[in-house]
Amino acid sequence: MPNSIYLAGPLGFAEVGRNFQYRILIPKLQRIGYQVIDPWKLTDEAKIEHVLKLPYGRRKRSAWKALNVEIGRNNQEGLDKCDLVLAILDGTDVDSGTAAEIGYAFARGKIIFGYRGDFRLASDNEGSLVNLQVEYFIHKSGGEILKTLSDLQKTLKRYGKGLHCG
Repeated sequence: MPNSIYLAGPLGFAEVGRNFQYRILIPKLQRIGYQVIDPWKLTDEAKIEHVLKLPYGRRKRSAWKALNVEIGRNNQEGLDKCDLVLAILDGTDVDSGTAAEIGYAFARGKIIFGYRGDFRLASDNEGSLVNLQVEYFIHKSGGEILKTLSDLQKTLKRYGKGLHCG
């Protein structure tokens, strides 16, 4: 069984992000031997579509509240099952959901890698690439932040050879 990697990040929110995630990133991870745990696929898409189609108002808010619990639980279970985490860190600030997943993964003893292909400044000060706490958790977990897909692929390929799944 290949090593499993949880893909944390906001790519699923936008068409361009989904294109990158499903046409480039996930296939690369699979080619180097990872089973990708994609939080965007852990919850039945039909349930999400149903809530999205509801008219604005109380019923829609209630439906989202219930579904949010299910989505959160599914993502937690995905993080619990994975061998390591890959967090997408692009943007002017790390996505808040991604930051929460990084914190949870660190608390669960997961190794976390970050990918930041975005060249914009996004750190708390000149001593970090992104939010200092996010960066701290990534490095303290034994992972690192990579700036190119090529470096990400080389590092994960090298790292994956050292993982032994039971």
